[in-house]
Amino acid sequence: MGVKTVLRSHVGKVRQVNEDQAWSGRLPGGLTAAIVADGMGGHRAGDVASALAVDSLVQSLQAWGAVTSVNERAAELRDMIRHANKVVYDTASLNEQYHNMGTTVVIALLDGSTGLIGHIGDSRAYRLRNGRLEQLTEDHTLVNELTKSGQLSPEEAARHPRRNVLTRALGTDSEVDADIQVIDWRIGDLILLCSDGLTGLVEQSDVQAALEDPSALMEQQAQKLIDLALAAGGDDNITVVIVSGNDRANAAGGETA
Repeated sequence: MGVKTVLRSHVGKVRQVNEDQAWSGRLPGGLTAAIVADGMGGHRAGDVASALAVDSLVQSLQAWGAVTSVNERAAELRDMIRHANKVVYDTASLNEQYHNMGTTVVIALLDGSTGLIGHIGDSRAYRLRNGRLEQLTEDHTLVNELTKSGQLSPEEAARHPRRNVLTRALGTDSEVDADIQVIDWRIGDLILLCSDGLTGLVEQSDVQAALEDPSALMEQQAQKLIDLALAAGGDDNITVVIVSGNDRANAAGGETA
């Protein structure tokens, strides 16, 4: 299966700095990887955290040796995320201006038929298949915990003033545990990774409509998602990575934003 990736990121209409960081590309072993990280912290600390996390993950992935089974890959991915956590945490501990910085992260690793999704925080992964857009990740947020326990309705959660408060982030504590899941991956599937600058403003039905537009190239689909978030206010940084499985070969390489 050929795999194509497209990445777009925008600072939005309100923020002065883009604290999102992303990367996508083909790894030496043949896997395709995509990463989105949404940083947080004080003055310029958020963009430092997300950049450190993505750089650490990309270095680990590009040095990856032969891993035979999906379970071995999952264990390796968990270790890579823990190492990225240590990089961000140690940097914050040694530099007062970076104190308490952290970042979300969502990563997809895909081969010809299976994939791994790892995440911490509220950056999301979706899979579009046969007319259904499925959210693959579960937000690590206070509002999601309250919704799961029945204390908030989905409608209340969408408007809650603390909806952006994370219960888990990369780099804020010395240890962190990522959610890792195995997914199946077929020709025709689309994987979307995105920061909450998209999902906090754009309805899932509108995201799906943009991804399903038969007249649009992937680059146009990605830009449409950015444009939808900007039209809805653009009050946060917006980052999307789209990964498509198809029967055409894709050139190796990486893309960063």
